[in-house]
Amino acid sequence: MSPRLLFVIVFVEGYCSLGAEVIALRRLIPHVGSSIVVTAPTIGFFLLALALGYHSGSRVARHFRAVVARNFLISAALMGAGLSGSGVDAIFAGAPVWFAYLVFIGGVLCPLAWLLGQTVPILTNLMRAQRSGEAAGRALYWSTLGSFLGSVTLSLGMMQLFGVWSAVLLGTALLIAGTALIERPRPLAATLLTGVAALALVANLGDRRRADTAYADYAVLEVKRDGMVTPRAFNVNNQTASLMDSANPPAYARYVEHLRHVLLEDLGFRDRDILVLGAGGFTLSHREPANRYTYVDIDPAIRAIAERDFLREAARGEFVVADARRYVAETQKRYDAVVVDVYSARTSIPGHLVTREFWRDSRRALKPGGVLLANLILDGRLASDYARNLLATIESAYGRCAVEVLAKAVPVSNVVVSCFAVDAAEPARLYVDEKNRADLDAARLP
Repeated sequence: MSPRLLFVIVFVEGYCSLGAEVIALRRLIPHVGSSIVVTAPTIGFFLLALALGYHSGSRVARHFRAVVARNFLISAALMGAGLSGSGVDAIFAGAPVWFAYLVFIGGVLCPLAWLLGQTVPILTNLMRAQRSGEAAGRALYWSTLGSFLGSVTLSLGMMQLFGVWSAVLLGTALLIAGTALIERPRPLAATLLTGVAALALVANLGDRRRADTAYADYAVLEVKRDGMVTPRAFNVNNQTASLMDSANPPAYARYVEHLRHVLLEDLGFRDRDILVLGAGGFTLSHREPANRYTYVDIDPAIRAIAERDFLREAARGEFVVADARRYVAETQKRYDAVVVDVYSARTSIPGHLVTREFWRDSRRALKPGGVLLANLILDGRLASDYARNLLATIESAYGRCAVEVLAKAVPVSNVVVSCFAVDAAEPARLYVDEKNRADLDAARLP
């Protein structure tokens, strides 16, 4: 094999192997979220499979071209079908999440990494070099360069411009082309290549109708809700982010109705500046002209999708594309209210948006006396470790907050936390029988 062709093949291997990992992490978000407890094991399993592939490749002693061509062909089938949106949805449909995750990792991602990991040690046998270190170093250089470009171009290019399906098809096409370059296809091999290409096209071209981006899957679904007129739901990563019906005026999701009531009725906000972290379906400001709204969301495509498919009209308010934590830490503007509604999966807030430091930054973005409203999804009894610790973390930045469980009879409920940016005059003290200042403190109430 000529050195130029060999390096092309090794480059394709690096591009597609890390590209497959990036696509897999993105495909998992709607089903298991993007928290560190998901991404870290996924990357770990991928690297383990890659290491086992290196070891297996080092033991191949003959038929080098044929083995790599076979590996590329199988990898193309795994990528084209197993990483398609419909393929991943089928794995997770009706199965326990942990079981489906293991099936996806063990049946799609790890076999793909194991097969492609064999490429460099196998093809190193075909390199002309004076030293084995020179051969290995040059091969690893092109493989790693491919990995770098694969991760960057697929995540910042293909997924952003066209959708995740395009990244899957590009990786599959490169593997099919690599198979043909490694060894001239015979009739059976040509038929298999054609079949894999057709499988990838069938599995992925239908995904063009999916409203998915590099950050999330979106869908607008007709649903049934008591008391609502032909309601529709705006789903983000398989969870209902917003809800509205066709009545005039429209009805919205219960927690949105609650937030609007707090802002407009309880607090009487008029001509105020309200910051909303997490755009959802832009329903908080829908047909609400009394205040000024600024939405912050990391996905630049969410506003156009919501306006076209869900609101069916222009969204009210300014839209800023940014990470929520970065925005509240850097903005020079101060708001009368900050509404936190950030979810990457059904019950998963991104980990960097639950820490004490984030809540302190959110308070920094408030005017003196401003209000924080946070929509959380917690157990209705607030008895879980997550509920108790998250509420304690918020109160460590704000002091005592009001906590309203909107559906107390269900295991998991929307919980709205309300906090004011005011400083306590002195630390809290317990009332005890021997030193009870309750009557004195009560007398000092406004």
